[in-house]
Amino acid sequence: MRTTRWWRNERTEGPAGIPAVRPWRRLLVLALGSTLLAGCLGAPEIEDRWTRVDLLSSNLAARQPIAPGAVTPVTMSTTITYRSILTGFAVAELRASSATPAGSVALATDAPREQMALDIDRILATSVSLGRATRAVTGWDHLIQHLDFTFNAVGPAATDSTGAPVSVFLLCYMGDGDRVERQGMADTLIVTPFVSTAYRILPVGLELAVAGAGGP
Repeated sequence: MRTTRWWRNERTEGPAGIPAVRPWRRLLVLALGSTLLAGCLGAPEIEDRWTRVDLLSSNLAARQPIAPGAVTPVTMSTTITYRSILTGFAVAELRASSATPAGSVALATDAPREQMALDIDRILATSVSLGRATRAVTGWDHLIQHLDFTFNAVGPAATDSTGAPVSVFLLCYMGDGDRVERQGMADTLIVTPFVSTAYRILPVGLELAVAGAGGP
């Protein structure tokens, strides 16, 4: 009696009796190779997938004290690297908050960008403006836009009305803007910051200090 194994049907004969590989096997090998290659290379970092604002230079350094009540000139040089089509306003701003202590956020040029974006969202929701400059912007994937800002800010008191210490932050972020006409006064621009996770944006910022405020 002759017995034929079932897997013999998985093979075909090529020239000179050389076994030929079935097409589905070729596809399987290619798929496995692609998976291994992707695993080796890894997914792109969030800095390469989200629109990113980078601080190139500023006349204010990290943790530099700002004099209460004094007018402080601020200059910032930044770039925006777009990863999608975005239209709105870029904002450079000095902000003060007694609800968000400086020690509770991670703002630095080498800080993890996603965490810094979340912290800046929190600062923007719990702070007031001390001075700002804005620029209307439009960008698309892979565009790198250079922006320089100059404005004056007034330093805050070291504590708020309840005696809580005030923290100061220098930020550059993006948002949606509406111009409002005011009778007998100059028009004003109301900017609603883009939520970082919703718009996939990484804003940037620095922690400053108030002169005369006690440190930890």
